Amino acid sequence: MIGTASGIDYFRRWAAAASRAVRMPKRGPRDKANRLHLSDFPGLEEAFGLRLDPDTFTLREIDLQQVLGSINIENHHEAVSRTVDVFLRPIETHVAEEERSMDVWVLVVPEIVFETCRPKMAGRRKGELIPGKLAKKQGARSDLPLLSEIIDQSAESVFDDVPDFHRQVKARLLRLAQPSQLIRETTLAPHEFLNKAGKPSRGTQDPASVAWNLATGLFYKTQGTPPWRIAGMRPGVCYVGLVFKLIPNHPQHHACCAAQMFLSEGDGVVFRGANGPWRSEDKEFHLPRERAKALLSMVLETYKSRFQDYPRELFVHGRANFSDDEWAGFADAAPAGTSVVGIRIKSTHGETKVFREGDYPVLRGTALLLDPHNAYLWAAGYAPRIDTYLGPETPNPLFITTLRSTGELPDIRTVLSDVMGLTKINYNACNFSDAVPVTIRFADKVGDVLVMGSAAGTEKQPFKFYI
Repeated sequence: MIGTASGIDYFRRWAAAASRAVRMPKRGPRDKANRLHLSDFPGLEEAFGLRLDPDTFTLREIDLQQVLGSINIENHHEAVSRTVDVFLRPIETHVAEEERSMDVWVLVVPEIVFETCRPKMAGRRKGELIPGKLAKKQGARSDLPLLSEIIDQSAESVFDDVPDFHRQVKARLLRLAQPSQLIRETTLAPHEFLNKAGKPSRGTQDPASVAWNLATGLFYKTQGTPPWRIAGMRPGVCYVGLVFKLIPNHPQHHACCAAQMFLSEGDGVVFRGANGPWRSEDKEFHLPRERAKALLSMVLETYKSRFQDYPRELFVHGRANFSDDEWAGFADAAPAGTSVVGIRIKSTHGETKVFREGDYPVLRGTALLLDPHNAYLWAAGYAPRIDTYLGPETPNPLFITTLRSTGELPDIRTVLSDVMGLTKINYNACNFSDAVPVTIRFADKVGDVLVMGSAAGTEKQPFKFYI
């Protein structure tokens, strides 16, 4: 665990409390009599078989004044990078010098770090700014190729990363293959941070829900093998979500491409593809044939190394159509006996609505089949099992299309059933379900980490390092 003295104390107290039962607060006047979507937290060992003994934590205390000093460096990119250094230096030292491996590194983040170490948050820094190595308003590398041999421009590497504390931590720890859990101090101890009215300055979930969510993340990240599987998933099936993200400050607007592979066991692996000019004139992203083949080949070979054979079906989920050249590359990678199926999953924004009588919206899992290849699917909606709808307004459906296949196109109902199963996987929160499948839900989070300059050179990594 890494944090200030107070941050470490907050987590130790939370761990001690979470080892016992944490009760839900009493029902309020506007709450239903039966809140089936909420539950008391029974304790870490009862829920997950985990034990957290605060007396056996490996602790690395950092000085709050050192954190404040790095935050207030004039150049915001430099300030965020230096703040990340403060938190990650103990991990880097441990990996280099110690033999004992850590199950997971918990970084307890002071609220001032969360408030200021994000894009466009430089103005929220408090205190006098301190000159650093870079000019205050510089936001990109200097275009001085002729002087690069005589002028030290190494400090400008900070511009290869977005000034975001969370993303930089995840990107740099990819190289060390170290799982991490970032937690705000205000999440652990909301009543230690009060506003002028004597109320917590930040609204948080109730303590039982916080315990469920943090325990879920810690459980997943500390297991050597997948701790769960998708019920009823067909054997020999693999799901891949395509990820494209523009590289920050790239002069030619190149993008990073990656693939997220998910198995019926609930495990996930991220494969980094090549960077390049993958964005087309219609603002969609497409790989050239050879790059598409290389990316999918990595996925297939990893699957075979695990199961001693290639999958019977490999579903590629994307948000856009696949170009002819891109699909030809996927087909080139497919071995005999493997059918590669292209599925487009698009979010809708209110142009299509379905209403029903009663207090709740359309049932979760409702599908409107337009033809053999296209359907609307309400992955969010009223769930009779918990007798509620976990959303703020009438839900919008996903628009799902079976685009192409190297074999026979599957039945649209099979595709929809798979998507529903994939909405049940959330590695970082104890949710009943999500509104989109895991192949699409975490695409932006994975892409946000991979485009960081400090993540360059990382190839195949387990999914737990990204969230």
